[in-house]
Amino acid sequence: MFRYFLGLFAVIVLTLALASWAQERILAAYGSPDHTEQTLTRSTLLALAQQLAALPETQRQPYVAEFSSRTGLRLELRPARDFVGLTAEPAGSAPANRALQDDQGSLWSLMPVGDTQVLSLTLPSSAAPRSLLDWALTALLFAAIALVLMAWLWPVARDLRKLESAVAQFGNRNWIFRTHISSRSQVHPLAVAFERQTSRIDELIASHKEMSHAVSHEIRTPLARMKFAIALALETPDPVQQQAYLTAVKSDIAVIDELVNATLEYAILERADFSLNLEAHDFRNLLAVIVRRILEPTGSAIRVNTDVAEAAAAVCCDMHLIETVLRNLIHNALRYARTQIDVSFSVQDGWNELRVADDGPGIPAADRQRVFHSFVQIDRPPNRSAGFGLGLAIVHRIMVWHGGTVSVEAAPSGGALLLARWPASPRAPALPGFAGRLGRGTTDA
Repeated sequence: MFRYFLGLFAVIVLTLALASWAQERILAAYGSPDHTEQTLTRSTLLALAQQLAALPETQRQPYVAEFSSRTGLRLELRPARDFVGLTAEPAGSAPANRALQDDQGSLWSLMPVGDTQVLSLTLPSSAAPRSLLDWALTALLFAAIALVLMAWLWPVARDLRKLESAVAQFGNRNWIFRTHISSRSQVHPLAVAFERQTSRIDELIASHKEMSHAVSHEIRTPLARMKFAIALALETPDPVQQQAYLTAVKSDIAVIDELVNATLEYAILERADFSLNLEAHDFRNLLAVIVRRILEPTGSAIRVNTDVAEAAAAVCCDMHLIETVLRNLIHNALRYARTQIDVSFSVQDGWNELRVADDGPGIPAADRQRVFHSFVQIDRPPNRSAGFGLGLAIVHRIMVWHGGTVSVEAAPSGGALLLARWPASPRAPALPGFAGRLGRGTTDA
């Protein structure tokens, strides 16, 4: 905005300068010749003073009175002591014309006569009424300024009306924000900011709908199983069978609890006021410890290999969130891996790169973007845990907050390789939702 202000200010100053120059030119050609009158007045006083200096002092006053009566000029001959500060001119120099102004605005033009007397000519007040030409030129000046300002501000007002109309339509639940404002417009940055915000609102609404539908669907199945198990437990008199039914209910409760926790974790990352706790961490030993801590509760027989580069001595990140990324990536790989998972971390070209690869069937190219949508799951091998389709969604959202990305590639072993990248130097976190529909959330396969 400061740049636009400077531009408008420069235009106004240039307009005023050109208008003033034109006004002076016109007045010089057609206005009153003030300079000529001043020169004529001084010449008249000088000639009369020279004539009076040649006369005896006793004849000077009658001569001035007679000359004033004959010409109509208001001439007076006064003692020099009546004018304080008016000194005689040095010998040999030409008499100098002096000018004074009284309280009534009248101008007195003074010319010394010898050393003891001063000839004064009283002129009318200089505040003469302005001529019609002066008023016309002034009106033209302000009209030119108004015209320039109007030409400058009219496109801004037009684009603001477009922006207001687009916001009003969006507020009427149209959920479409279109302004068609040129990129050269001064309002374009504001329109872009509004478009980003409305896109974010649209994504949040869609994400809320998807989450509501998915959560209701995911909860309905364990609730049905729980009702059925409780009914059977109430009907059977066998304590052992009752315990089996109650164990099944407890398992379904754990499933619902896991879904609620995952949904809350994803919802927290969707908040616009979410902030990162960025610190430097040594991944050389820390990464292996985190991997072991993630694997212990699973009891999986799949081998997990870790490889951390020596350059990972001071990795800047939110460690809690990056641990969540690693946990979700490993849990996702456990669902598909046959015998082993490879976890590696490196720093390349100013980017931190976390890779998790498995030797499973891999992810088809057509699904490699879709798996990062919330509540999306693809086919999994039999006898493997299902998940809720939020793990990779959370990974994607965390990478967005770190200013990075997450992608799927083909692993050398033929399975899937998930690559999470974020800048090695901390940056201001980006607002989630930058990737269009992908911005609704990242998801678990």
